[in-house]
Amino acid sequence: MKKIPVSGFVLHSNNDENEHSHRLYLTSWDGRPIYHIHPFSGVTSFDDGHTHQYVGNTEPAPTGVPHVHRYYSVTSLNQGHKHVIEGVTGPAINLPGGGHIHYFEGYTTVNGVRPHTHYYKGATGNEV
Repeated sequence: MKKIPVSGFVLHSNNDENEHSHRLYLTSWDGRPIYHIHPFSGVTSFDDGHTHQYVGNTEPAPTGVPHVHRYYSVTSLNQGHKHVIEGVTGPAINLPGGGHIHYFEGYTTVNGVRPHTHYYKGATGNEV
């Protein structure tokens, strides 16, 4: 029988009946890290006569533990300029069918002939 190396950690928790319990969170399986990413995309607010589109993937984060993701993207070129969006998502929101999403929001960097920013917000896609 092949032995598979596994790493992770255990967290103490109390269930609804206030009984002692533990939850096991794996961080690697057979030497491979257990991480995931999320796709995200959207359209910025309408400012200075235009919007921008953006698309990207979050940075990886561990699977199965409370976590957030960092994200970064450059917007589409509109009216001769682009903006950067970056930040950290909110915590995981479990989906009824499995997996989870994260909400995110913020303001772009300042750019344009008339310097301005755009507001953006959205939810990531399910974990990949």
